[in-house]
Amino acid sequence: MKQLISESKASHYKPFSILVTGATGFIGSKLISSLVSSGYTVKGLSRKELPNNENTKYVKADVFNFDELKNAMSGIDTAFYLLHSMEGHKEDWQKFAARERIQAQNFLRAATETGVKRIIYLGGLVNDSLDLSPHMRSRKEVGEILASGSIPVTEFRASIIIGAKGGSYTMLRYLVERLSVMVCPSWVMSLTQPIAIDDVIEYLIKSLSKPETMGKIFEIGGPDKMTYGELMRVYSAYLNKNLFVIQIPFLTTRLSSYWVDLVTPVQASLARPLIDSLVHNAVITDNSITKIIPIRLKSVREAIDTATKEMKSNPPQMQQREEKTGFKINQKLIQVSLFTLAVIGSSYYWLDDRPDVYEPLWLICSTIWYLAIGFSIILIHNKTRLGYLIAGILSWITLAFWLFDNYYVLFETSLIANTPNELMTIRNFVGMFVVTLTVVASHNLFHKVIDYQYKGKPI
Repeated sequence: MKQLISESKASHYKPFSILVTGATGFIGSKLISSLVSSGYTVKGLSRKELPNNENTKYVKADVFNFDELKNAMSGIDTAFYLLHSMEGHKEDWQKFAARERIQAQNFLRAATETGVKRIIYLGGLVNDSLDLSPHMRSRKEVGEILASGSIPVTEFRASIIIGAKGGSYTMLRYLVERLSVMVCPSWVMSLTQPIAIDDVIEYLIKSLSKPETMGKIFEIGGPDKMTYGELMRVYSAYLNKNLFVIQIPFLTTRLSSYWVDLVTPVQASLARPLIDSLVHNAVITDNSITKIIPIRLKSVREAIDTATKEMKSNPPQMQQREEKTGFKINQKLIQVSLFTLAVIGSSYYWLDDRPDVYEPLWLICSTIWYLAIGFSIILIHNKTRLGYLIAGILSWITLAFWLFDNYYVLFETSLIANTPNELMTIRNFVGMFVVTLTVVASHNLFHKVIDYQYKGKPI
């Protein structure tokens, strides 16, 4: 019966008169699939050449190219606007607000000239009375640009959207799975109202048959209100894992984005605008949409469960790249070499006859060195860039230290302590060979790990 009703509603639309922008994106791809399942025929907009099928036609166009965009929107009655410009290199991210402004202006102009009758836009949940982050201010400005024309716009504003391939879910998943102790800034106490991607899609699709939603702004969110710290604990409980959250007030959003970049596959260029938007509460103040489109909203735990199962059953596809040394080989090499370094380092206390090694400063440095090795091994086991970074820095320091310890071989003087005996001199050369392997492996892995773990794909 539900399918018949959906097909009946879909029949009111001309074939391929619905346009979905961002067709290959996190939300766009899922929206197209759900629209087709509901009986609609859809045109998808993408910068890539994609094959058509019976109910979906893909058109290649760049939103910054007005002529391409106008041609793509020919024959469209309703357009879903799901575009953003946050991803990319640091230089692109710094200009994302200007890029989003141009995109929205081009889109509105093309929609007006081609006779589009309606625009449906998914933006961010904002509090208009607050000093918004650049990301949320841009989301709000895009909505205002789209609504400034003669075409009625339905704008949905959502907080965190939990879905298998979403940036927010990816950060949550990797942070909680990899760390038992979380160091967070003050925004961890901000309130949010997460919503499942399936519920967002249902709101978007059902608004097609609700003319009373045209020309209005609606806030959407799930049934649970919680702080970001509580959200991380919900996910850790889902994993049956303990999580300790330590709040550090002086940890800025910029430092947080670098931390995310080093611990998860989410690059800092995307993490920073996302984290910037976490500074203020993002909860619903007007739930009028629930009277127009009443649906059963998934709880946070249900949303996490659905996203996790989907990620496992359908991991993102990655482009395979040719490489001289494989990731797995480097991964094993760095772990073995770090363990070997620890064994070699311990020889200071059973091969070395110098009393210097028992001085307090030497013992303190040795303790820090061993802790750094242990910490990096744990993080490397979880395949985080932070682990490779620590291993690389540690390796360079160790290499320099052992070089200086053998300084006397060439210059007949010792820089570190008293001149080492012959056995320790040989040991230093062996250690320098091993530490060189660690330097090379850590460098390779630091740059390769994101390619292998794109948005949660396991190695």
